[in-house]
Amino acid sequence: MTVVPAQSTSGLIPAPRAAVPGSTFPAGFAWGAATAAYQIEGAVTEDGRTPSIWDVFSHTPGKVVNGDNGDTAVDHYHRFREDVRLMADLGLTSYRFSLAWPRIQPTGRGPAVERGLDFYRALTDELLAHGITPVATLYHWDLPQHLEDLGGWTVRDTSYRFAEYAALAAEALGDRIGTWTTLNEPWCSAFLGYGSGVHAPGHTSPAEALKAAHHLNLGHGLAVGALRAALPASAQIALSLNLHQVRPLTGDASDADAVRQIDAVGNRIFTGPVLRGAYPADLLEDTVHLVDWDALVQPGDLDEISRPIDLLGINYYTPTVVSSRENAEAGARSDVHGASEHSPWPGADDIVFHQAPGAVTAMDWPIDATGLTDLLLDVHQAHPGLPMLVTENGAAFDDEVGPDGTVDDSDRIAYLHDHLGAVARAIEAGADVRGYYLWSLMDNFEWAHGYAKRFGAVHVDYQTLVRTPKASAKWYSEVIRRGGLA
Repeated sequence: MTVVPAQSTSGLIPAPRAAVPGSTFPAGFAWGAATAAYQIEGAVTEDGRTPSIWDVFSHTPGKVVNGDNGDTAVDHYHRFREDVRLMADLGLTSYRFSLAWPRIQPTGRGPAVERGLDFYRALTDELLAHGITPVATLYHWDLPQHLEDLGGWTVRDTSYRFAEYAALAAEALGDRIGTWTTLNEPWCSAFLGYGSGVHAPGHTSPAEALKAAHHLNLGHGLAVGALRAALPASAQIALSLNLHQVRPLTGDASDADAVRQIDAVGNRIFTGPVLRGAYPADLLEDTVHLVDWDALVQPGDLDEISRPIDLLGINYYTPTVVSSRENAEAGARSDVHGASEHSPWPGADDIVFHQAPGAVTAMDWPIDATGLTDLLLDVHQAHPGLPMLVTENGAAFDDEVGPDGTVDDSDRIAYLHDHLGAVARAIEAGADVRGYYLWSLMDNFEWAHGYAKRFGAVHVDYQTLVRTPKASAKWYSEVIRRGGLA
């Protein structure tokens, strides 16, 4: 692979300035799109890369729709220059992507593989050459299978291995990348991967899920320290959380307690130690029968976990509506979510989840942009002065290429319009939101849904891998050009 000479230190996500005339978005607002390595790269055996937990999981019969896997994905590994040109044509000012841990450090130990790093050097140089600020995520769920074989995120050692990997990545790419995210959605890694088993590695143990959550938190904190030591002082470090905007079904006190429980194990299990230096007391009480927190959280852990971050990434798709079991049964509710056999909510087994009213996406997720405004303002009020990025927001719809070769995804345009409006309202109310990253740049491998769900602004023909910008891509490009909604 030919490597472009290194550019000067990349741009950062700027602090807000005066709003663009006619828009509520500030000048310098980062207009981006996001992807994840396993979902787009392919080339899973090239240049020293070894299997991740998602390679193993996706090749396990019955785990992914249609038996799909990420072996080729959308072949971004070989087509990244074409994809960066697409980003430039759209006018993106920033691009959030993840590094594949097993491509850089195949066993999760030892020195980095230069061939793997060369790909990310070339990608970031291509981005910089087109004036696009790279934002790198260190972990978007692709743990090296070698580490999973040793216990994965259920053991402390993985936290230390993650910090070593973070240092290798920062030392190699810190001259090109100024904004780094440690983890993407650790809730999914812990509770879908080790609790419900619908994500890799497919375990179904409430105790393992809680242990994984703590070790992900510890890994984040240790990685922050490693990044600070390796990067320039100006570098920005973030964490991306899929915080749940939890709402009660009724005004009953039991439903308010259901909200509290889900907020604890869905949100505050991460924001508590990361932003306040402590796990919430009610979370510990709710889950004490599942895990020995005194043994799990060792002296010094919370100091590591609570190292200051510069930005908090918020991923939002849909609100969460809950009730007590008694209220659900009393109302004979017909909108109860289908549940897997194993719950991703340890300590909250009596909570019932409900479908919010209104239109839904192809994922059957209710569309409600007010949840994004509420979520951003909740974080702003709970942690004033903490800058935020919307690091994922988007929707899957059943997109089809028309006879004229175009993709008319007006439903996605409506979704994005409403959710960008929600971000604008949060900014108007005082929230320090510095950027928006559409999920996703292009159609890709959608985890356990395989290739059956399309989130992209760019359509991908999975047979030919031809990329076709959808109507939403062109609409988003106009939003970026104007600096906001019309």
